[in-house]
Amino acid sequence: MTKAQAATRPATSRNYPKGERRRAQIIKAALTAFGQVGYRHASTVQLAAACGVSRAGLLHHFPTKESLLEAVLEERELQDDQHFFRTDGDPIDGLEYFASMIRLVAHNQANPLVVSLFAVLSSEATTADHPARPYFAARYERARSQMTQAVEDLAARDLLHSHVAPSGLAVSLIALIDGLQVQWLLSPDTIDMPEHLRSMLRNVISVELPG
Repeated sequence: MTKAQAATRPATSRNYPKGERRRAQIIKAALTAFGQVGYRHASTVQLAAACGVSRAGLLHHFPTKESLLEAVLEERELQDDQHFFRTDGDPIDGLEYFASMIRLVAHNQANPLVVSLFAVLSSEATTADHPARPYFAARYERARSQMTQAVEDLAARDLLHSHVAPSGLAVSLIALIDGLQVQWLLSPDTIDMPEHLRSMLRNVISVELPG
């Protein structure tokens, strides 16, 4: 649990499963609300209604809208890491990493609200005073670091095509994934995100990725 999560979780929730369940329900409903209208346009009254609780009930679990936003973002990232990426601290295997990235993108394609959440909030967070700006700045820094390690692993094993330069490749691939998400949100019937990503990676990696 992060310090932020501990700070926003009341003591009673640690003792009663009902409190934990309610908190999880609020986070799930808030994910939908933030993904639909963004952070700035979602009031605490609207969020409480979407979560099926009173405003006082919402503030009991999350004293500020900022603390709820942080909990939503951290919960989504935690789920992604647990389901798709190894977190045991071992060196990153490039083939495994990019195969997991394709699976994550396929999972996101089946969950449009998750894609919308990050597309809307990451755009909003480019303003200096947005409360999610530090989160997204740190998130992109982690993503670049992890993907760079994956690329370096492939380069060390001579698994990149000869025309591919490892330097800066992580930045380009992250930009590709983000761009695919926006295009897919606008044209979900014509854009296949995991297939486009797999096709692009075939131009980068000299062996087929595991399914």
